Amino acid sequence: MKRRLPIDPYIALLLGTVGLAALLPARGVAADVASGASTAAIAFLFFLYGARLSTREAMDGLRHWRLHLTVLACTFVVFPLLGLAARGLVPVLLTQPLYQGLLFLTLVPSTIQSSIAFTSIARGNVPAAICAGSFSSLVGIVVTPLLASVLLGNSGGGFSADSLLRIVLQLLVPFLAGQLLRRWIGGFVARHKKVLGLVDRGSILLVVYTAFSEGMAQGIWHQVSVPRLGALLLVEAVLLAVMLALTWYGARALGFGRGDRIAIQFAGSKKSLASGLPMAGVLFGAHASLAVLPLMLFHQMQLMVCAVIAKRRAHDPEESPAAQAQVPRPRVRPDGDGAP
Repeated sequence: MKRRLPIDPYIALLLGTVGLAALLPARGVAADVASGASTAAIAFLFFLYGARLSTREAMDGLRHWRLHLTVLACTFVVFPLLGLAARGLVPVLLTQPLYQGLLFLTLVPSTIQSSIAFTSIARGNVPAAICAGSFSSLVGIVVTPLLASVLLGNSGGGFSADSLLRIVLQLLVPFLAGQLLRRWIGGFVARHKKVLGLVDRGSILLVVYTAFSEGMAQGIWHQVSVPRLGALLLVEAVLLAVMLALTWYGARALGFGRGDRIAIQFAGSKKSLASGLPMAGVLFGAHASLAVLPLMLFHQMQLMVCAVIAKRRAHDPEESPAAQAQVPRPRVRPDGDGAP
């Protein structure tokens, strides 16, 4: 019996939330309540990220600094450069708002859980994938808003010193608070991982509902047509293919072994929906609904494509079965990208 491709059930929930916002958008007092709840949810989300990240594990991973620098360069240098190059597709293939969402997609951090899962399936360097994903998420809390303020400018919904202050207060401060309190609450967070995972995803659904409700109130969905969505999917498919090729063959050119190349490919070619959605809610405000659409589509696309690649890499004859068996393979589902 053939295994089905990992159609992420959370994507279905996200699409359902978008549909709910289209049919029953929050207005008036309800919109104010939803906005306040969304702000609190984002802060709590990043507090949990901070409480989960093992500082010792991250410091241990620094020993493989060449691999981590390679992943960071792919995530925050190569991806944004490709995003800037896509500016030439406006207005032939993409509208300006869709391009802004595509560019934002190239700025967000890498995934964690799905990078680990696919690296494990392909029998790659799982510890390196864990550290690379964690470093990317940590760096992205600071780098993504800064890159967005530089590359998107006022087109992203009004970037200013005030906007960056909100980023610090809503994302960075809660994250640092979680890190500082991890000594006392880390055990509790680990014991209740499943329950808090539901809180994570529920918080993101609230952020999406608020963003798309504001988008409905602003009438921005009239700017998107079916042909434009098709063009966006085509552009994202090319973007993913280019990054998958660059991470694999580029890592080989840099002299990395097979296990490291697998970790680099899966950590360096993917983008985090869990980190990107709340960041977009803070950065774009009423424009967040269109800004997150490219990221939502890219997330599902990368899961499907990387699942196929990981299964093929598992049968790669380049490394002996005995050597492959020495690589730890934790059981991680390939359908999420939150912090481990």
